[in-house]
Amino acid sequence: MKNYLAEFLGTFALSLAVALSLAGKFPVPTPVVAALTLAVTVYTLGPISGAHINPAITVGLLAIGKISVKDAVGYVVAQIAAAGLSIAAASYLLPQRVVAGATGSAAVFVAEALGTFFLAIGVSSVVHGKAPAPAAGLTIGGSLLLGLSLAAPASNAVLNPAVALGIGSLSVSYALAPMVGAVAAMFLYQFVAGAEGG
Repeated sequence: MKNYLAEFLGTFALSLAVALSLAGKFPVPTPVVAALTLAVTVYTLGPISGAHINPAITVGLLAIGKISVKDAVGYVVAQIAAAGLSIAAASYLLPQRVVAGATGSAAVFVAEALGTFFLAIGVSSVVHGKAPAPAAGLTIGGSLLLGLSLAAPASNAVLNPAVALGIGSLSVSYALAPMVGAVAAMFLYQFVAGAEGG
């Protein structure tokens, strides 16, 4: 149960940080806010839940056998619930909450899948022990920043279905494409790293 709560807290923090940053009242760009928030959650909550903080990452890790079906379902439920709470919190804190909106096109789908692919490569390097453990947060936060940079020219650069829900940017592309990218990256990294599933 503590791992589900950790996922809830981390996803709430990330979704709310992105939502508040989109209001434009903070001097740091939103992608940097997202990357730093994810890095902090990896260091603080990673030892409890693994700090997936993203349904796409959870699905990717499920696909390669790094999490049980039961825990994956619990994680995704916690992540979506946290996004829902972040909507309420952002609406309370901001007189006019910024809603990112969502469009669906092949370009958006590819951008979200590609960006999440590179995020998931960073996650995979930590999961398979190829990145130094003390650098886990930096590796994953940096991978998110890279993924966001690659996706931004063609999409809202969300790479996370829970955050997409939290900022009003949910569509088939923003929900499904990150999962496609994450699963592809997890399998490819497992092959390249010569790691076994499970």
